[in-house]
Amino acid sequence: MTDTGHGLRVMTFNLQVDWDGAPHPWSRRREAAVDVLRRERPHLVGTQEGLHGQVRDLEAGLGPDYGWAGQGREGGTRGEYMAIFYDRRRLDPLARGHFWLSGTPDVPGSNTWGGGCPRMVTWVRFRDLATGGELCAANTHFDHLSAHAREQAARQLAAWLTTHAADVPVLVTGDFNTPARGPVHTALLTGADLVDTWDTAAERGPDSGTFHDHLPPVPDGDRIDWILAPRGTDVRTANVNTSAEPGRCPSDHFPVQALVHLARTVPEVPAP
Repeated sequence: MTDTGHGLRVMTFNLQVDWDGAPHPWSRRREAAVDVLRRERPHLVGTQEGLHGQVRDLEAGLGPDYGWAGQGREGGTRGEYMAIFYDRRRLDPLARGHFWLSGTPDVPGSNTWGGGCPRMVTWVRFRDLATGGELCAANTHFDHLSAHAREQAARQLAAWLTTHAADVPVLVTGDFNTPARGPVHTALLTGADLVDTWDTAAERGPDSGTFHDHLPPVPDGDRIDWILAPRGTDVRTANVNTSAEPGRCPSDHFPVQALVHLARTVPEVPAP
């Protein structure tokens, strides 16, 4: 994914959580996951499912040019992270935070909508060092069991974006556990005036389901991992990255990538 201008390379990447006895343990996938990021050189990556050790492995593999923000969904270092990695040479973090997808968003680990487990959002506000503008990135992972929890989460995230990031372009990355163009997709796009970069890209790679469970790609399969951007964003390319070596697949999800040109927005500073 290359660009001669000031395009921003964005990726969403479900890392597949590691657990004792996993048939595809992180120890066998770690280098493949790092290789994907080294090869594609995204400026901004939203990851899902990574435990603290997995996130730290990515930090070590990417080296000092990359920073990251995040915490476990159970609070602190406990549970899966919705971590945001960023290229320090391109993006300068100005503020960061988290909230939980529940009726008590400020309570770590809260789960009030009948979901299978707590869900959360990690966000970072950046200055783009190439353009001088600002942007806000939000990364999430919606519930896998409850349609009601996903719909509530879409409405909550859209409301947060329109309240807390209305003055800058926003990029939303995540595993939404439901196909694009369904009610959750529509609610989030409509509620926050966003577009799906896959739908608006000038050029796209082959369409493929993003959850593959270590099986071959499924053409025209369900795309449950999305990169969303403000309406009117110049999206040059979008791609489902299906690259994998035999027996060395990075995850049970394919990363999704987009090359975007955001409108340059510098928030006004109130007069003293």
